[in-house]
Amino acid sequence: MLEKESMQSSDTDGYQYELFGDMMDVDVVNNPSHYNAKGVEAIVAIEASMSDEEFRGYLKGNCMKYMWRYNYKGKPVEDLKKAQWYLNKLIASVE
Repeated sequence: MLEKESMQSSDTDGYQYELFGDMMDVDVVNNPSHYNAKGVEAIVAIEASMSDEEFRGYLKGNCMKYMWRYNYKGKPVEDLKKAQWYLNKLIASVE
C-alpha cells in the first residue's frame, strides 16, 4: 500500500481508506489485502496445490467469471481489470 501525504480523492478505480489520518491506496485488483494471510498470497497457495494444467484451468475460469459479470455488479472497470489480471497470469503460465 502507498501512503498519501494529502487527503485527496483518488481518480483511479482503487479504494482509499483513512488510517490514522493518512490516506492509503488499496489496490483491489493486483494486491487485495483480503487474499493475504500471514504473509502467504492465496494465489501462490492455490498454484502450489495444483498441477500446471489444473492451475491454468483455474486462471481461465476466473478470467471468464469476471468477464461474465463485469456489467452486473456496479464496478465494471474493476471486474475487467481483474479478468485482465487472470488472463495475464494465464499467458505467463503458458509462455
